This record gives sequence, structure tokens and C-alpha cells, in this order.
Amino acid sequence: MYESYYGLNAKPFQLTPDPGFFFASKWHKRAMSYLQYGLSQAEGFIVITGDIGTGKTTVANSLLAEIQDDIFAAQIVTPKLSPDELVKMVASKFDINTDGRSKAEILKMLEVFLYDLSTQGRRALLLVDEAQNLPLESIEELRMLSNFQLNGKPLIQSFLLGQEELQPILRAPNMEQFRQRIVASCHLAPLTLQESKEYIEYRLHHAGWNGVDLFSEGAYERIFQFTRGVPRKINTLMDRIMLFGFLEELKSFDEDAVKEVIDEVKAEMFEPEGGAPSKEPAAYDEHPQDKVMMTPKGNVIRDSKYYIDMLGELVDALDDAISQKVKMSQYVDKLMKKKFKTYIRLKADDKKDSQE
Repeated sequence: MYESYYGLNAKPFQLTPDPGFFFASKWHKRAMSYLQYGLSQAEGFIVITGDIGTGKTTVANSLLAEIQDDIFAAQIVTPKLSPDELVKMVASKFDINTDGRSKAEILKMLEVFLYDLSTQGRRALLLVDEAQNLPLESIEELRMLSNFQLNGKPLIQSFLLGQEELQPILRAPNMEQFRQRIVASCHLAPLTLQESKEYIEYRLHHAGWNGVDLFSEGAYERIFQFTRGVPRKINTLMDRIMLFGFLEELKSFDEDAVKEVIDEVKAEMFEPEGGAPSKEPAAYDEHPQDKVMMTPKGNVIRDSKYYIDMLGELVDALDDAISQKVKMSQYVDKLMKKKFKTYIRLKADDKKDSQE
């Protein structure tokens, strides 16, 4: 409705995850790097967690949009599936007919399918969304599926996406075997004030906006305070704000206009509990050197700012290392594919010569 009024060619703040509107914040870039790293390793589990609306599914869809033809990808959104139900759903996502078949028969058919896929130079990838809904025994079933191997290489790889409740599930004492197969994990945090502003502007420009700034700094601050930097909440509020601007024939939005919309939304739907966050989430107190921290074993740490800064540098260094390793793995993967194609061609030529 408001798209033509603001000269847009698409709806910029739809709720349905769209890889075309993927905005890579620091944490989303990290999550994407972990997923790409996991793909390059072709084994193990990658776990991405985050609060509702932080963009886990968008990250997954962006990955699916980029993967190559040699990967057969399937995605499931999990209700509370039993192990048997999970096996049936996974098999059906790989186009295996499960009607009237026992779990043992389905597992055998799935193994044959994965084996045939491997002989074609391809492999299977399973993305499990809303994984926090799975009971422990069903998550363990996923680990059992990873036991399908050929020449020591797993025939299927799984990525788990879930809300924060997934973390304590995986920390359970009886999940040790599963934890040992996790090659990387990442938690998606909400956007900061600056990232929220960049997120809004990115989606507007991606939808065709090429005019001057639509929102004042005060308007951005109001949006951030209400949404707490959660992308889905930003989309919901921004869609309402743009509609309000169309109905009121506004060419730009100041703090008062945004506040009016927020007040309407509060009355109709919900108001976040607790106080509004600060403009930027603080990594430590204003005077961190005065703060005393304690390790789980009871050791006292003073001057915590030094250790926090050092940890931040370590995290950035690890991110760079992962990024470089992903690039190297992709390069090696391309070489291997090229060699495999050459091998197939030479084998076909030898067979043809022998027949002659």
C-alpha cells in the first residue's frame, strides 16, 4: 500500500525471511562464517542459537541460496517429534517414500540414498530449525544419522538452529557424545542502535528507496528502544510506521511521529517488559578496573577490563582465522571436484578404449 507512495519496488519490512534482504550484522556475519566453515568441513554439527526474531532462519535461508549443486539440502521445522517421527520426516525431505514402512526399513532406504548421493560426488545437508522443540532422544537420533559413513566420511551433515533454550538441552550430561561432534556454535545477539539504523536503511535501499534520509536520529532511537534491536520486531514496527506515513502523507519521520505509532502498537498488541536498553550494549561497567570477577572455581580476577579486551581481540582473531580457513577449504574443494571430474572422464575414456 505504501510502497508506491515512497517510490519502493518491494515491501522492505515483510516478516517472511527473505535471503535477498539479508543484513549481515557482526553476529550474523559470524553465524554465516560458522555455517560456511561447517560446510567446508563436511562433518559434525553446527549450532546457531538466538532469541525469537533475531534472524536464525534468515541466516539459514541465505546459506541455502548460496550452496552449490553438489549439496542436496533439506530443511525441517521441528515440532516435538519423536525419534521415529524425526526419521520419517528427514527421509521424506529427501524424497524417500515412507508410507507403510518400518523405521528399520526407512533407515535402510535412507542409507542407500545417501550412499548413492555420495557416489555421484554429492552429499546431504540437513537444516533443523526450531531445534529446541526436539526431545533429547530425537536429538540423539540426529547423532545416530551422522554415523552413516562411506570410507570414513559422513554421508549427512546437520545444522541445528534454535532458540536460547536449546543451549541447556545440549549441556545435559547425557548429551556428551553429541557435544563432541559440534564443530562450531554461535549465539545471535540483537542489533545495536547503530546496526538497527543500518538495518533499516539497508532494507529501504534494497527495496528501491533512493531519496534523502527518511528518519531523524531521534526516530531511530525510539525504534531501537521499543524493539530492543530484534530484527523481526523492527520489521513489524517499521511496516506500521511506513503505513502511518502513507496515511498521514508524511515525507519523513521525526521522533514524535514514531512515538505516536509506538503508542498505538502498545495499546493494541504488547509493550516489552523491563526498561529500555542503552544506546549501545556495554561490554563492562563504566569503571571496569574496579569490578572484581570470580571464576567458576573461585579464583578472583581484578582489573577485568584487561581480560575482557584480550578476549575481544581473541574473538576477532578467531573470526579472521575461520574466514581464511573457509576460503582455503572452498579452494581445495574446487580442486577436488575438478580432479574428480577428470578422473571420471579418464575412466570413461579407458572403458571406451577397452570396448573398442
